[in-house]
Amino acid sequence: MRVAIAGAGAVGRSIAGELLENGHEVLLIDKAPGAISVEQVPQAEWLLADACEITSLDEAALQRCNVVIAATGDDKVNLVVSLLAKTEYAVPRVVARVNHPKNEWLFNESWGIDVAVSTPRLMSALVEEAVSVGDLVRLLRFSQGDANLVELTLPPESALAGTRVGEVRWPEDTALVTIIRGSRVLTPGPEDALEPGDELLFVAAQSREEQLEELLSVRREPEDDSR
Repeated sequence: MRVAIAGAGAVGRSIAGELLENGHEVLLIDKAPGAISVEQVPQAEWLLADACEITSLDEAALQRCNVVIAATGDDKVNLVVSLLAKTEYAVPRVVARVNHPKNEWLFNESWGIDVAVSTPRLMSALVEEAVSVGDLVRLLRFSQGDANLVELTLPPESALAGTRVGEVRWPEDTALVTIIRGSRVLTPGPEDALEPGDELLFVAAQSREEQLEELLSVRREPEDDSR
């Protein structure tokens, strides 16, 4: 897979390193000469250019890319790069970094963005995820289809504890994609039983999040000790 990254700062270089380790081709683009640190990511291609300029993107052969990541520290730049990648070069997948939460509402399909990653939101979500049991935590927003990646740690008192995945009537527009159980990452099958403490990751429509949280957090009826 060929990936172009606009923004060769710490974030862009870190992403590039991960992608290269996974066997992908990476092109880093930045207009600041000081950001061109070839020695830090020597396996990547480098281009000193303004990613907001059509001529620069032509030079980058953006039409050959499977993914474009707009990872600069400027939200305006990330929006422009995303829009050009999608509309002018028909890049199949566009991922954009959101630097300021107040701009998050702009990062959607209207600007050619398939996935928007808000660093402040992600950090707060990870904090919530670490301390919350039984509460739905939104980890990532997908622009297309109005869907989110959400997580919930199944509480011990949940009525679904011990229930097989295939027996649960999940809300529409909701898919259980992963169960994290201790150090294990499980691909859920119909016969797998949910256990208290499981971290459940879903892709779900935003309109279904409240229904999903209610389903997973509903408490068992207390046992009658008088019998």
